[in-house]
Amino acid sequence: MDNELNSEHRNVRSGVLAEADTLINGERQKHYGTPQENFAAIAQMWSAYLGISVSPADVCNLMACLKIARLRNGAHRDSSVDGCGYLALGHELDANS
Repeated sequence: MDNELNSEHRNVRSGVLAEADTLINGERQKHYGTPQENFAAIAQMWSAYLGISVSPADVCNLMACLKIARLRNGAHRDSSVDGCGYLALGHELDANS
């Protein structure tokens, strides 16, 4: 029974991560540009608005926080998937800066 339950949980976890992987490595670049370009543009706008320096990785981490805040109202797969994607992209941007 424990193996069946663990397998079921792994399938849910893996499904969320696989969906995030598809989104961040899919066709969004055609609409928004590369993550580096898109999040750099957002970072520049947020920096100007806030009067402080915001990095592209900060943008990703803050967007993940937005998704986590939304999850306070209950489980929503979309917010979980997007949060995973933002965190992965933030890690990539921070590691490459």
